[in-house]
Amino acid sequence: MLAELMGRPTPSGRPEAELWLGAHPADPARLDDEGSGASLLDTISADPQKQLGETNAARFRGRLPFLLKVLAADEPLSLQAHPNMVQAREGFERENADNVPLDSPVRNYRDDNHKPELVVALTRFEALAGFRDVPRTVELLRALGVTELDVCSAQLVALANSSGVRALFTRWITKDGYSATLIGDLVQACRRYLSTHRDGVVGEFAAEAQTALELGTQYPNDPGVLISLLLNRITLEPGEALYLAAGNLHAYLRGAAVEIMANSDNVLRGGLTPKHVDVSELRQVLDFRPGPLPIVLPESNGTDCRFVYRTPASEFELTRVQLDRDGVGDASTSTLGSGGPQIVLCTAGSVIASSHVTSFELGTGESIWLPASDPVVTFKPAQRAQLFIATIGHSEAGMLTKDLLPSVARLDN
Repeated sequence: MLAELMGRPTPSGRPEAELWLGAHPADPARLDDEGSGASLLDTISADPQKQLGETNAARFRGRLPFLLKVLAADEPLSLQAHPNMVQAREGFERENADNVPLDSPVRNYRDDNHKPELVVALTRFEALAGFRDVPRTVELLRALGVTELDVCSAQLVALANSSGVRALFTRWITKDGYSATLIGDLVQACRRYLSTHRDGVVGEFAAEAQTALELGTQYPNDPGVLISLLLNRITLEPGEALYLAAGNLHAYLRGAAVEIMANSDNVLRGGLTPKHVDVSELRQVLDFRPGPLPIVLPESNGTDCRFVYRTPASEFELTRVQLDRDGVGDASTSTLGSGGPQIVLCTAGSVIASSHVTSFELGTGESIWLPASDPVVTFKPAQRAQLFIATIGHSEAGMLTKDLLPSVARLDN
């Protein structure tokens, strides 16, 4: 899916789930600038004031504060959460002091940064995110008709708050020899639930049951299958988004999306993966407060078909731009001013990027880096096109729910 999305031949020669566009040391993008192939990380480090702007260079210690990704999930990605800033710095220093190699499979903290993130659907996108309201979780557990789940639901009723959610989560993720039997019972219960129709209509928890059935079949011994029952089951339509703050347990199930986050690779896994799961550290990071996770709706300026996704994160801001050569329904051009670093990614169609210096075509799957020192750049579609523009955000940002210089270079990763 990722190869097709990025305009490359399909099928690709190996499984692909993520494309990174940014300057994280683990996998920095490279600049296709007259064949130099310099990494974006090295380019920024060599002259952070020029690349980021003086204010941003000082504010973010000479680092690009955001990381842009393209995701394509044909099957569920791991259940995971990310630390807040204090947790990240303490964990990074602790593992350094313990001489845990940065590339160790048991390393939790690969940098000292937090990782709030925003994911915007390119296709229909399905996810598990955040702990569901306790009353609804109780209804789900009872609807599945499994004796042990009835016992668990009774415990949740008795302690219907974050403490109850934490207790059940802990029981499921730590009880040896317990998960496999219960997962087997759950899989059979989900099959029964999905095969039972009333007047041709499936039950109200069909999506949750289908997800648990698929996960239980793929991961028959993984506690993450049970934990999925505690999480909000969310479907995003193209253009809709989710904002995930620190401690939010989540798993992306299926679909393609653009994701932007603070520049970090700190991941605490909770299951649905053969990779390391540090239960103790994960429990310290998780936010167990139950409740719905609202879908983020973009703000439109109503003039040039720009749609801005506002979040509380100061490290990033993401804008979607719809362009049409004839200007029917969409704008026919879009102009980006200077003053802040920007990554522009084309996810559909193609555009001509130009200034008083030069111009070139940016096609589907291609991206460019615009340093803060660059002048105005105009994008004109060669055909109907969609762009995503990543830049640094503002600390006071709110959130709404439901002439090209030689230094401008294509990004390659």
